Amino acid sequence: MQLGLKDKIALVTGGSYGIGRAIALALADEGCHVAISARGSERLETTAAEIRAKGVPALIIPADAMEAESASRVVGAVVQKWGRLQILVNNVGGGGGRDTRPVEEVPEAKWTEAYQRNALAAQRFTLSAIPHLRRAKWGRVVAIASTQGKEGGGRPWYTMAKSAEISMMKTLALNADLARSGITFNSVALGRVIFDGNEWDHFRLEDPERFARMLTQRLPLGRAGTPEEVAAVVAFVCSERASLLNGACIAVDGGESYSF
Repeated sequence: MQLGLKDKIALVTGGSYGIGRAIALALADEGCHVAISARGSERLETTAAEIRAKGVPALIIPADAMEAESASRVVGAVVQKWGRLQILVNNVGGGGGRDTRPVEEVPEAKWTEAYQRNALAAQRFTLSAIPHLRRAKWGRVVAIASTQGKEGGGRPWYTMAKSAEISMMKTLALNADLARSGITFNSVALGRVIFDGNEWDHFRLEDPERFARMLTQRLPLGRAGTPEEVAAVVAFVCSERASLLNGACIAVDGGESYSF
């Protein structure tokens, strides 16, 4: 299927590693110019080289999404380099870590950190991007969310933050002025996705027997997802082919979630 993304300008936050890297490479495969931002320069350089090897331009912008000014600086750098911005993938995030204490004893800082890293980062990047998407008269904004943000469960500080992110995408999608400017807003809600060094990979290494039981008992496919499987869906959501997809929250989880 031709996705109609050749020469579109895309920005992927948290784009140097894991799911963000896979999304950046999938968009590069479709012919996008791809900008990636993240904190670590070494991984940014490595991923940018992979993007360029596909025959498309890459731009790296080191940034910490927790810093309030990062969004406008990163978006500005993309527009300065290529003159426009048409796709934003809000991938940067984090769960604030696990905590075995009773929920009322979990420090507020953990709740705040999860909210800033997920919902506020997405809000800042999205609002910084919208004027450029309007000018382009075409735009795609995608939030990489979680099935827990869609239906509940898990760590409440993380679930609250991801739920807010999904809510923002849905509410912006209902804005007729934005929709009629050719801009769509969607979320992709992930289940368990494993890659080197992430939380599920640590679980697999620390307790392989328990990890294997979890796969067998809780996941219909009997396995976790891969970043590449997520990236394939995101590339479609970003495409010309997805022109009627607006305000959706798509579960990419192998069937592990319970909601319709």
